[in-house]
Amino acid sequence: MALPNFIISGFPKCGTTSLHYYLSEHPEIYMPDQKELHFFTNKIFSDENKGPGDSILEKTHIKNLKDYQKCFEKGKNYRIIGETSPSYINHPKLFTKINKTLSNPKIIVLIRDPIKRAYSNYLHLLREQRETLSFDEALKQEETRKALKYADFWFYKFNSTYYKKISKVIDVFSNILIITQEELKLNPNQTIKRAYKFLGAEPEFKPKSLTKTYNPGGVYKKNIVTSIIFRPSLFKNILKNVIPIRPWMKDILNSILASYKKTPKKINEKTQKYLINYFRKEVEEIKKLGVDISKWNDYN
Repeated sequence: MALPNFIISGFPKCGTTSLHYYLSEHPEIYMPDQKELHFFTNKIFSDENKGPGDSILEKTHIKNLKDYQKCFEKGKNYRIIGETSPSYINHPKLFTKINKTLSNPKIIVLIRDPIKRAYSNYLHLLREQRETLSFDEALKQEETRKALKYADFWFYKFNSTYYKKISKVIDVFSNILIITQEELKLNPNQTIKRAYKFLGAEPEFKPKSLTKTYNPGGVYKKNIVTSIIFRPSLFKNILKNVIPIRPWMKDILNSILASYKKTPKKINEKTQKYLINYFRKEVEEIKKLGVDISKWNDYN
């Protein structure tokens, strides 16, 4: 029975998709066709799925251990097996269960400048045509959305609070690697080599896709093409189960979308100042972990 011995566990909008595909190219590493299995958080999302489109996306999550094991059947002859579910990091109460079920897996955590991550999160839901509020208003509605049991992907500030969650990972798991989205983007060769070495794979292997960015973000003109590609639907869920998304498929989609891409609005100065103040203590705590945040905003 093959099960993962490492997990890419968050944070959302920090490069988890790109890292998933970079690692999947390595001949010693097996990653399942479906990214974001959300097996360990599926019971939480079966209740917290009241935001627009949440219940549709929740149907793609793996519901039981038998189906979870099936995701890794093709990897039974691999020494290194992983999965990517950014939702896990937000639920520290599940860490002990994950650790026990997977026999102390290695954990990779990706983080990013908190403000840029939060805004990228907002733009993601905006292009999926689920978010209808301005960024300022959406930030104000975060606690209301929690009370209404939206999925946690809607919580832009919450998803950018890293320190306490990472500290809990360190408490529960034996091996953890922290990577910033900035270093993955600006120095991909050294960063992926560090990830390979951490997992015990040949570190000199170079994935062909290393120059590509998956889920590049941004906003797009609203039309029938972008609606079909971005908006969640039951039909797309069924299609993904039959034909799992491959990296080359994302290349085609990105080439189609390129002509529809727009420059997103900048965060206004008042909101920027508010978020700098909001995340200041968080950033100070992250520094204690020895993470290079030289490419982040100035939070002093």
